Amino acid sequence: MLLHLDASARRASFSRRLSRRYAETWRAAHPQAAYVHRDLAAHPVPHIGEAWTELCDHVLRHEITDITRYREAARTPAQRQAWAVVEPLLDEVVAAEVILIGTPMYNYSIPSSLKAWLDQITFPKMSLEGRSFVVTSARGGAYGPGTPREPYDHQERYLRDFFKGHFRVEDVTFIHAELVNARLDPALAHLREQHEKSLAAALEEAAR
Repeated sequence: MLLHLDASARRASFSRRLSRRYAETWRAAHPQAAYVHRDLAAHPVPHIGEAWTELCDHVLRHEITDITRYREAARTPAQRQAWAVVEPLLDEVVAAEVILIGTPMYNYSIPSSLKAWLDQITFPKMSLEGRSFVVTSARGGAYGPGTPREPYDHQERYLRDFFKGHFRVEDVTFIHAELVNARLDPALAHLREQHEKSLAAALEEAAR
């Protein structure tokens, strides 16, 4: 199964365009496979609350590492309500072979809608080994290796560390379209051609 998430607040965004290209190619190559799409901006996942932290405490205290046993942590009405939010999200992740995330860089990092989803599905000492993550992103500037703003990239570095540290997944691919703001910002107008090349390369990589 391909689980496809979009997090951009823009309906016609570059990160959505890239994730759509990847999803179309993947589905053409796997016509019999299941496909689920979640728009985290249009239908945001609620932020975690105290009952969610109690679910995590129970899982940690009782050394529950089997994801199918997490439901045992929901014992009170508030905890069961929290679990009702978590369960369908987590079921989709567990069923997926590939998790595709289309996300912009907002303020050097990720949208809060994506962070809320990550918080809901993440429990202590869990493992999603055997799955792959693909992240298609759009960034207003250039944050690649060797650029002046490379140290400010808390988007790719955060997600890569998150997938490895929380999920034990190192099979992660990032596809970036950079310098998107060159389309709008007069100060970056001279970089428009560089942006177009970045976008074309990203679309080609997503299709490949």
